[in-house]
Amino acid sequence: MSILLKNIIRFILLILVQVFVLNMIRIHQLVPPYIYMLFILLLPLNTPRPALQLLGLLLGLTLDMFMDTPGVHAAACVVIAYLRPFIINILSPQGGYDVNMKTPSITTMGLSQFAIYASVLVLIHNIVYFSISIFGLKDPLYLLMKILFSTAVSLFLVLIYELLFFERK
Repeated sequence: MSILLKNIIRFILLILVQVFVLNMIRIHQLVPPYIYMLFILLLPLNTPRPALQLLGLLLGLTLDMFMDTPGVHAAACVVIAYLRPFIINILSPQGGYDVNMKTPSITTMGLSQFAIYASVLVLIHNIVYFSISIFGLKDPLYLLMKILFSTAVSLFLVLIYELLFFERK
């Protein structure tokens, strides 16, 4: 299966799972689990930054249409799409990643590197998303709890997805 077709299917499935399954789940009315940002995390490494940002905008706007959140998901997705190459460069080994490596994954990066990569981007996504959606610091502890708990649950789902669907070398 081509990389383009695989990413189109992943885009559609992640949106559908997020909208029709995960949006119905709330843990203690505090933690909304998000897995849709996995699309941006698993895009090929050689994807140019403008294309990443455009895909992040498309992903966020699609989710915003379903969830009636005007631009909040789009902003968070564009931010992590912009920062993704920097995070990958920071985490890459001294010689850089193999040019034949197609996407960041547990197989190509290793479990610890992928977990760090995913946790940084999921945390950044949740900081941007909740800061815009709550828009205020009346209760900073509530904001911090939402960010941390949602990041933990979302990261758990991302790692479960990656462990279930990773390709062996």
